[in-house]
Amino acid sequence: MSTVSNLSSSVRARYIHKYVQAAKAKRVYEQFCMPISKDKEILQNSSSVVIPYIGNMAITAQTISETVDIPAQNLRDTTASIAPTSRGDAIQDSEKLLLEAYPDYGSKRFEILGENMIETLEALCIDSALAGDNVQRDGTRTLLDAGTSTDNFTDAELFKAGNKLKEFRCPSAMDGEGVGVPSGYMAAMHPDAYFDLLQGGHVTSIMNYQDKSIFYAGEVGEIAGFRLIASPFAKVFACAGAVNTSDCDYALSAAANALATSLAVTTGTHLDSGRYFLLGTEETGDTFYPENERLMYVDGGVSTPNIIGGGPNGGLKYDHANGTDVQNNDSVYPVLFGGPNSVAKIFATEVGEFGEVIGPKRDGLLDQFVSLGWKWYGAYAIMNQNWLVRGEYSSSLDNI
Repeated sequence: MSTVSNLSSSVRARYIHKYVQAAKAKRVYEQFCMPISKDKEILQNSSSVVIPYIGNMAITAQTISETVDIPAQNLRDTTASIAPTSRGDAIQDSEKLLLEAYPDYGSKRFEILGENMIETLEALCIDSALAGDNVQRDGTRTLLDAGTSTDNFTDAELFKAGNKLKEFRCPSAMDGEGVGVPSGYMAAMHPDAYFDLLQGGHVTSIMNYQDKSIFYAGEVGEIAGFRLIASPFAKVFACAGAVNTSDCDYALSAAANALATSLAVTTGTHLDSGRYFLLGTEETGDTFYPENERLMYVDGGVSTPNIIGGGPNGGLKYDHANGTDVQNNDSVYPVLFGGPNSVAKIFATEVGEFGEVIGPKRDGLLDQFVSLGWKWYGAYAIMNQNWLVRGEYSSSLDNI
């Protein structure tokens, strides 16, 4: 008799698309990446992958002699390297669980894996893409103030970034149609930054003039040669900006687990001041913490606040240890400007761009455990600092 257990290949084929769909859904910074596939053996047997660069010829002023040959130019070259790494994770379930809950959970776990994979790779990409040297902001990150209009994101910032990319001939999305053509570049941002862009009025006017349905459908438009990508999955430097007038700077007094809807804090004075507060480590430099969480205070008092977060149940997404920082500074919203070749991405062809699903496979003396996981080999790096601009802004939405 055929059962789900002995038709595991069919089950895998049925649900593998869930993994791919989840993997593609949350891509923001991957859109700036130029894939460079490499054999897995090359990545495993070397500490880095070397990318060669050859310099340009100098503009010549020499004339052609009728009797003497012209002197040839010597080209210069250099190299840059990307250090590959590996990533992977897995879940393991009991046979009994799958027998009792297979129809729903059997599909859902592939989706969960896909989400975990792309969030992991996006975190790797963020570590490179948002750590570039080409930065534009008003002053220092820690002083960006939600209540200061010059610290907010405006359409002028798009033109400034676009001029930099054009100056250094950053390749656009329109291959073969020149640099800086309409929609040739991308600007990725959080919706809070996009809100301030809309408040300037120019984007709204352009949308209404070109196609009213873009604005009224809540879609993201185009301006200054940029395709605007506003996504809730875009990076936020949570509470990395100006200190709130009613400042709180505390810590957890007990560990908090994923899905928790309340916290234990050393003290919660002023925790209800500000739009969000941070649970995690403030990102003032180029070291990022992907498990930072922005939370909303609901009620519950100064030491045991009830909160709303981004977890599946409206609570926490991740576990947090006792002593984790709690603070309510203004947040900073990076906007990444660039083209589809601005970040290099190397991956092993055997495993693939989105990693490889391993399993389901059985384990245990009685095959009573079923494991499912994913793995990936590769790396991200900025190979050309002049092909990427990182803007940093506050958001007026946080000015409460």
